[in-house]
Amino acid sequence: MPTSISDTDAAKRFLLAQAREAGFDEIAVCDPAAIGADMGERLGEALAAGRHGEMAWLDTTRERRAHPKALWSEVNAVVLLALNYGPDHDPLADLAATDRGLISVYAQGRDYHDVMKGRMKTLAGQLVARYGGDVKVFVDTAPVMEKPLAQAAGIGWQGKHTNLVSRRFGSWLFLGALFTTLRLAPDAPHADRCGRCRRCLDICPTNAFPAPYKLDARRCLAYLTVEAPGMIPVEFRAAMGNRIFGCDDCLAVCPWNRFAKTARDMKIAPREANAPAPLAELAALDEAGFRKRFSGTPVRRLGRERFVRNVMVAVGNARDQRLAPTILARAEDEAPQVRAAAAWAARRTLAPEAWRALAARRLASERDPAVRAEWAA
Repeated sequence: MPTSISDTDAAKRFLLAQAREAGFDEIAVCDPAAIGADMGERLGEALAAGRHGEMAWLDTTRERRAHPKALWSEVNAVVLLALNYGPDHDPLADLAATDRGLISVYAQGRDYHDVMKGRMKTLAGQLVARYGGDVKVFVDTAPVMEKPLAQAAGIGWQGKHTNLVSRRFGSWLFLGALFTTLRLAPDAPHADRCGRCRRCLDICPTNAFPAPYKLDARRCLAYLTVEAPGMIPVEFRAAMGNRIFGCDDCLAVCPWNRFAKTARDMKIAPREANAPAPLAELAALDEAGFRKRFSGTPVRRLGRERFVRNVMVAVGNARDQRLAPTILARAEDEAPQVRAAAAWAARRTLAPEAWRALAARRLASERDPAVRAEWAA
């Protein structure tokens, strides 16, 4: 382990150089003590209010999440690494194509967990080999509050939409944390530069922000389309539009994006398979087709049932008679959530007489109570 200031300076310079060579766009260091008790208090407040929805792990890990030392008592420095995933166009423009399904920018390429963790493990190994100590690598896989840590390290600041904002990359950064027992000099924290701007709050289609810097996941489309296990609540379905995996609205409208750069890393750049695609095509995916199409991407982890459920909600929002064959086919799908969403889409799309006739036929054979409720609505 480095024993002098010159040793720690050398270790940090080495780390910076290797991180740049590995393709990371930002790297900075913070002292674990930079996260104060107020972070734990804010987390406790959000959990007490139930704003975490059904993400129970946020509650069960709250003590370890509140402070880096609570997660690993031996950590002396936290290295924050960031990877730019900026899009090459405004994702909000894709909302106008109501007959196509829109996947959030972060999920349009290879799964960032895999991309970042592999590089970070290599980086960690190089650091230990040269300077000793012990390390732990985290990429959204442990109770680590990456965004407050990134602000403490000076990479950016946690904006009113609760995501990290960077003066160099806007709202488009993946984050990872490398905990080390080495004593590395911390960087200066970043000041909040949101000012009076509230574009991210005002554009939210479901009013998921009860106040600046506070997010209610139960109303957030990013949560509802990706994390929520059950049917999308009726009150939020129309607001989904054609968003079938995540939501970029609050990120895309951030004025700091004018300084953002298109992602240069082709391993996480958007793939053709995840570009906006016809809803009819996506709804027709069976299990094998879904796995093949989204292999290696974050969408794959959602599972075919919930993904096609989202697609069928988008079909209902399109209200396009040309999608009637898609609705009829998915009304007989083997997955209950898909059938339930198809019922809602049918009610929104078909003529009243056709809807009533189809509902009567489906109710005669449907046994799932949630699906029956949609047909009986």
